[in-house]
Amino acid sequence: DVEVSVAGRAFLVTGANSGIGKAAAKEIARRGGTVHLVCRNKERAEVAKEEIVTETGNQNIFLHIVDISNPKEIWKFAEKFKNEHKLNVLINNAGCMVNNRELTEDGLEKNFATNTLGTYVLTTALLPLLEKEADARVITVSSGGMLVQKLNISDLQSGNGTFDGTMVYAQNKRQQVVLTEQWAKSHRNIHFSVMHPGWADTPAVRSSMPDFYQKMKNTLRTEAQGADTVVWLAVSPEATKFPSGLFFQDRQPVPTHLPLASTHSPPEDEEKLMEVLEEFSQKFKSTSPG
Repeated sequence: DVEVSVAGRAFLVTGANSGIGKAAAKEIARRGGTVHLVCRNKERAEVAKEEIVTETGNQNIFLHIVDISNPKEIWKFAEKFKNEHKLNVLINNAGCMVNNRELTEDGLEKNFATNTLGTYVLTTALLPLLEKEADARVITVSSGGMLVQKLNISDLQSGNGTFDGTMVYAQNKRQQVVLTEQWAKSHRNIHFSVMHPGWADTPAVRSSMPDFYQKMKNTLRTEAQGADTVVWLAVSPEATKFPSGLFFQDRQPVPTHLPLASTHSPPEDEEKLMEVLEEFSQKFKSTSPG
């Protein structure tokens, strides 16, 4: 399914300087795609770009330094990007799991700012660009961890009760599933999907889940194995034969709720999430120049 050429198609991958993001970017570059790497750390990003160019021989690799936890910065980047580039496929891979409650300079809880709001702002800002292209796709890297969480819109910034970074992350990942389902309904000519990469040996897992990593390190997937479904969703003609809005694991759609788990939420909660994110998003848009 993935032995295809994607020359002439443009892909944007967030969090592309390590782990699953970098592995996916490399596989797409190997197939001739133009790849835009969106990273926060300039030094690490330049090393990753160099490695991708060297290993794939593909020169069409572009670097953009953007902090996905900063909505103003995302808006600014997206406005500029829309004027200069085309885009066929967006891969929302950037994420974080901060184990203590930290706020960004905008006063946003860091996990929410990166995983949920950042994904929302970047995607909605780039939808007009994607709408122009044939076979446009949006893929969001979520996590099976979301299966333990029911959408909770009453405390999006985790200000109440004790803060548990793992659960906050899982809640954000549930929110990404809801976003994908909602977008799929309202943007019919773009193919949306969300996926669980399996538990892979990535820098993020090592740093944010050290106990889990120590216990599981001999059974974890490689980064390339974790990225396989992302690449398949991004390049394969087979992927878009499935309906838009599904949750994938190992190239197959899988349920977004465990049997008997009471994690289903009423439609009005899902709509409310979209409204709240749109409000946040507009608030940060209006303050950016231009």
